[in-house]
Amino acid sequence: MGVIIDNLDLWGEFLLGTLWLFFAGGVVALILGTMVGAMRVSPIPVARAVGTIYVNTIRNTPLTLVFFAFSFALPPLLGLRLTTATSVTLAICALGVYTATYVAETIRSGINTVPVGQAEAARALGLTFGQVMGLVVMPQAFRSVIPPMMSVFIALLKNTTVAAGFSVVNLGSIRNYLSERGANQFEVILWVMVIFVALVLLLSWAQRALENRWRVAR
Repeated sequence: MGVIIDNLDLWGEFLLGTLWLFFAGGVVALILGTMVGAMRVSPIPVARAVGTIYVNTIRNTPLTLVFFAFSFALPPLLGLRLTTATSVTLAICALGVYTATYVAETIRSGINTVPVGQAEAARALGLTFGQVMGLVVMPQAFRSVIPPMMSVFIALLKNTTVAAGFSVVNLGSIRNYLSERGANQFEVILWVMVIFVALVLLLSWAQRALENRWRVAR
């Protein structure tokens, strides 16, 4: 416990960095992924094509390369000056854009579980495609994809450690800082593992709570 008690300031800062990357990246992924998932089942061919190209391109690209693109290729194009805040923002965008592909495919699978007759009935009532998706299809799709969606966010949580290689503060980079204070690196790695296991267990508990709550709501 000494490696934690003697360095509480660093552990707190780096844990907050991981949580910020996770929550902010999750929001970006959820919003963008929902839009792309809707595009994947859109009756408009252009929207389906754009969604398919985005998913197949980004999902098949290693996350590290996505980080390289956001950290080194994008700033010169946009005229951005790399600061700590800019690096964190770009890391959030990289995580969100990458994870959105998995969110989109998860939502698409959920949409496919909704009976086609419900969407057809909604369209017969005069609802637009956006209204059908937002009022009829999506609420049911989200309920059916809670377990796979939580798996996507667990992967996102672990992927935050990739940002450590791009000068972003998170638990993935705390070992380097504690080694300068003379801490045993093996102990540091073990405690990082323990923290991630605890966070994953917390997400699993949230998954069960949501499943139970929405099962009753049905």
